[in-house]
Amino acid sequence: MKYDVVIIGAGPAGIFTALEMINKGSTKKIIIVEKGSAVENRHCPKVKTGKCMNCKPYCHITTGFSGAGAFSDGKLSLSCEVGGDLPSLIGEDFAQEMIDYTDKIYLSFGADEKVEGVGNSDAVKEIRKRAIQTGLKLVDCPIRHLGTEKARDLYYAIEQHLLDKGVDIVFGYECTDIIMEGDRCLGVCVSKGGDTRVILAGSTVIATGRRGADWLEAKCAQHNIAHQPGTVDIGVRVEVRNEIMETVNEALYESKLIGYPLPFKNKVRTFCQNPGGFVSQENYDNQLAVVNGHSYKETKSDNTNVSILCSHNFNEPFNQPISYAQKVGELTNMLGAGHILVQRFSDILDGKRTWPKELSQSNVRPTLTDAVAGDITAAMPYRAMVNIINFIKAVDNVLPGFASRETLLYSPELKFYSNRIKMDKDFNTNVKNLYCLGDSSGWTRGLMMASVMGVLMGRRLA
Repeated sequence: MKYDVVIIGAGPAGIFTALEMINKGSTKKIIIVEKGSAVENRHCPKVKTGKCMNCKPYCHITTGFSGAGAFSDGKLSLSCEVGGDLPSLIGEDFAQEMIDYTDKIYLSFGADEKVEGVGNSDAVKEIRKRAIQTGLKLVDCPIRHLGTEKARDLYYAIEQHLLDKGVDIVFGYECTDIIMEGDRCLGVCVSKGGDTRVILAGSTVIATGRRGADWLEAKCAQHNIAHQPGTVDIGVRVEVRNEIMETVNEALYESKLIGYPLPFKNKVRTFCQNPGGFVSQENYDNQLAVVNGHSYKETKSDNTNVSILCSHNFNEPFNQPISYAQKVGELTNMLGAGHILVQRFSDILDGKRTWPKELSQSNVRPTLTDAVAGDITAAMPYRAMVNIINFIKAVDNVLPGFASRETLLYSPELKFYSNRIKMDKDFNTNVKNLYCLGDSSGWTRGLMMASVMGVLMGRRLA
């Protein structure tokens, strides 16, 4: 099989690479290879069963056309201050210009025109003042909320547009290797069951997302693709009643708070806030269960959930931050018999586990109904746990009640984008004709910035 461009992964980075090539009038022959299903065939059985079924060969929430992010909460961050380190590579002004351009593409495919987090300047000023007083930084970022269910329709429209324009999309095939000849990439090997195919291409784009970050890290080591260990994020997902988050939910929709709590002064931040949302479980290929959050346009709960992530940076000789995070997750899964663990904040402070009966008597009822009540501190590293506890106490000064006795903490919340591919501003790696995009590259974190990286790649290859 011979193509001009082969794209591995049909998440935002891969999708927008092909989309921008078409928009620029390219006549090159393009193929996208995705190990998951078409967007219209992505269905999580938990909607009917009420519990995670650990689907094989992959989780429909994390895998398939449109990637994992679109099916979690579908939020587009419209500020270059949010979404990773791509602005440091291409420049902040240009990054913002590209966010505005890419946002128009989303709108053309049916994204909601309403932008959350704008027009409440007085309320935002008061929130920022309280954040400053407690040593936190507030990043007020405009949000375009697709919604978990609405994102399906939008990405289906994009999928059909790509097919109509002649892009080949192959589902169910997994990339097993990158074909090299010296310092040049010639294409990839892909397989489905016993069927193995070689795809030769003038340009190879790897856009495997967070769930493919560990795979890409292994290929970097195997083929001498220049990379370096980056930051690994380990944390929890916090769930409280909507009443506690009402001020921020109405003024900003998503509060992005950053702090450096004592004694370690590691960066700790909030991420992926879901007003009226639902805590969810995602499963990775190595049987790892991690927690995430969903937010629908129509269906709402009584709770708001938000991730609290603690950043860890490692120095030589250690160079396996992704594996480190996975080990933390595996230990937590062991304690929960393969399920997500949940614990009340008061029980963490009291040094005891949480019991199911205690959850049933609380004001905050878990939206992840099959989470196992237990003790997340038995698996969470001491440094991360202390950072998280002190950060929650700081946020309580901004949002009174955030650190209440009944606040729920779910674990593990892990973000796999720590391996960073070395590249220049044109995305050239040290391997000719090989490009690495999106969250798996270590340069982006989230839907919008990964989409922007795809747009720029599409312009380059058109």
